[in-house]
Amino acid sequence: MARRIDVTGTGGVRLAAWEFGDPPKTDPAQDGQGAYDGHTAPEGSPGVLLLHGLMGRASHWASTARWLSARHRAIALDQRGHGRSDKPPQGAFTRDAYVDDAEAALEELGLAPAVLVGHAMGALTAWQLAAKRPDLVRGLIICDMRASALGAASQREWSQWFDSWPLPFATLADVRKWFGEDDPWVERPNPARGEFYAEVMAESPDGWRPVFEPEQMLRSRETWVYDAHWEELAQVRCPALVVRGLDGELGRAEAQEMVRVLPRGQYAEVADAGHLVHYDQPEAWRAAIEPFLDSLGDGDGDSNGDDRDG
Repeated sequence: MARRIDVTGTGGVRLAAWEFGDPPKTDPAQDGQGAYDGHTAPEGSPGVLLLHGLMGRASHWASTARWLSARHRAIALDQRGHGRSDKPPQGAFTRDAYVDDAEAALEELGLAPAVLVGHAMGALTAWQLAAKRPDLVRGLIICDMRASALGAASQREWSQWFDSWPLPFATLADVRKWFGEDDPWVERPNPARGEFYAEVMAESPDGWRPVFEPEQMLRSRETWVYDAHWEELAQVRCPALVVRGLDGELGRAEAQEMVRVLPRGQYAEVADAGHLVHYDQPEAWRAAIEPFLDSLGDGDGDSNGDDRDG
């Protein structure tokens, strides 16, 4: 069961945040301190904010969030233009807007200092926020996101890819089959990929269509694909874990260079996983990040020192 909590993002955009574990217990003795939505977190439960990638939604983190909720206040955010959050036609879809939204979520939900867990574009948002506001972030997990520039050719390919979608899909089974088997970008059948995209479809009068606007996704993407992001990585002061799937988009050499650039970087990889690491191999993903989370402790200490972990 998921509980929705509304957050006000930059420019007044309404964002949907989701808590997939049990809601925190209210402690009357702590009432009004670190509160959100009428509840306070039980003592010793550090906050975690999970940020999906481009075209994703908070529900893609559901299994991770439920697992985390045993020891953390784990909240997943539908970022602007995604999921149940606002999709303003003339809204800002810039890097600053995404980062400011995540910052607002941490503060409004009382999660800080939190661990940020980001996949793809969400990982970029996470490390840019960690660089901007080190006081809000005590740990960072980067899942399959490159720091190098992807360039104009990549943006053109994405535009052509969106144009190739056979919209509307007649059924969800058609969605799963196309994205899991028939999509030209699929090298071999991938049922998890089909399920991933089925989660971002909604039924309309003429069939199944994405809950996002492809044009807004391209606008979001064009604000980061032309630039490299090594400088922001170097400014991240908290412990950071770079995770890649062996068949993902982040190559081993670049991942290890990201670890080297991060002042307190660590590395992990997940076998038999593609770009959707946490979705392809949820158990292996949890095994990869658990030691890192354990190393952060309960959140009471200072994670912004200058020493290197691991």
